Amino acid sequence: MFGDLEQINERPEPFEFYTASDLWTEEHTSAQMLSFHLDEAIDVSSRRAEFIDRSVEWIASRFIVDRGATIADFGCGPGLYTARLAKRGAKVTGIDFSGRSIEYAKGVAARDQLNIKYVKQNYLDFETEDRFDLVLMIMCDFCALSPSQRRGILNKFHRILKPGGSVLLDVYSLAAFEQREEVATYEVNLLNGFWSPNKYYGFLNTFKYHGEKVALDKYTIVEAQRTRTVYNWLQYFTLEDLEEEFVGGGFFVDGVYSDVAGTPYDRNAHEFAVIAKKA
Repeated sequence: MFGDLEQINERPEPFEFYTASDLWTEEHTSAQMLSFHLDEAIDVSSRRAEFIDRSVEWIASRFIVDRGATIADFGCGPGLYTARLAKRGAKVTGIDFSGRSIEYAKGVAARDQLNIKYVKQNYLDFETEDRFDLVLMIMCDFCALSPSQRRGILNKFHRILKPGGSVLLDVYSLAAFEQREEVATYEVNLLNGFWSPNKYYGFLNTFKYHGEKVALDKYTIVEAQRTRTVYNWLQYFTLEDLEEEFVGGGFFVDGVYSDVAGTPYDRNAHEFAVIAKKA
């Protein structure tokens, strides 16, 4: 028992483990995540419907989204952005490895006769011969990737964008990092049964890596028949550090905002969004 508790509370190296699929593709948790996506009043898996409407309105005007526009949405979820953009005439591709979310999105596209191609795949592995005017990565997905994964995804974006194409993504700021605290908590059915339909014991260890500006929420879920650990990594950025990564990937920063709805940039905000154009 002591050894088990030592392992539960052990601090790994930054991005040492990658378990994203355990959250988004496991039967029970993927159903939970989809329900959060579709709750229009909360900011959990997706942002509130009112914000998404405002965001799409801004994206459509900022990038001239019309019938000639081609857009790829990395981490599209159940298609909350893709459907809205397709309704404006864009040809949209959505990539996500949650089969449950993709099936929901396909159903909406079929019902509304929308020009959307959905790909059920980890977007780190996605390859295509198609070329796009705009790539989206929204809800701070970029922050969940390790440095090597971020380099790879920026190289991918550069390959699949048309000349002069753009990336729009949002990230967590250092102001948000400073608000994080290291904690260790334990609870029966942690997060109100989020992790399993059966009884379980949940441990949450939050670690901060000050030098790397990374935080980890490490969840250990102990059930009668299995024990599993899910690592939720988040990288936090300064504008300068994010710009350096884009420049290294062959981009230049073409706009900075507080969010993906075009709110003016505030260095003290907990998030910020960047438009990067293919050089």
